[in-house]
Amino acid sequence: MTRTEIVDLFVRNVETAGADVERAKNIEDLNRMAAEILKEAPSIFCPRVTEIEKAIFIPDNRWTENYATASACVEEVLGGIAETGSLALSSREGKPVQVGLLPAHHVAILPAEKICEKLDDLFATFGNSPPTNITLETGPSRTADIELTLTLGVHGPERLSIIVVEA
Repeated sequence: MTRTEIVDLFVRNVETAGADVERAKNIEDLNRMAAEILKEAPSIFCPRVTEIEKAIFIPDNRWTENYATASACVEEVLGGIAETGSLALSSREGKPVQVGLLPAHHVAILPAEKICEKLDDLFATFGNSPPTNITLETGPSRTADIELTLTLGVHGPERLSIIVVEA
């Protein structure tokens, strides 16, 4: 598959899984989209570890350093898997792995070049030094009880927004 086909497949499968997805051409697009997505979030956590995270504008009065109590988290993720529309999250670079799992709204920033066609392709990118932990996230958190009543957000974020950065 070509890079364009891989990204297109990822976007289709993300939408099928119930997450929101946007495509940014550059950092200006990313900031505009993030501002719109996060406009109603009263408290936002961003690790500010990667260059992309450092470039995201979050107003000082809405940024919090406590991800456990934040209403939203915005972070660059480790990678994406096109065949399932899944994100790969890791605590690499000193980020707690729970950053995207505890807040009600996870905004994942994913550079297009980090989207792999299949799970095996993602693992191949690690070579001999895989992360100590990897969490796969596919759509918003869902769980159902014995009566098949579906509930969102019990074991993770109830809303997942992904911005694919194609620059």
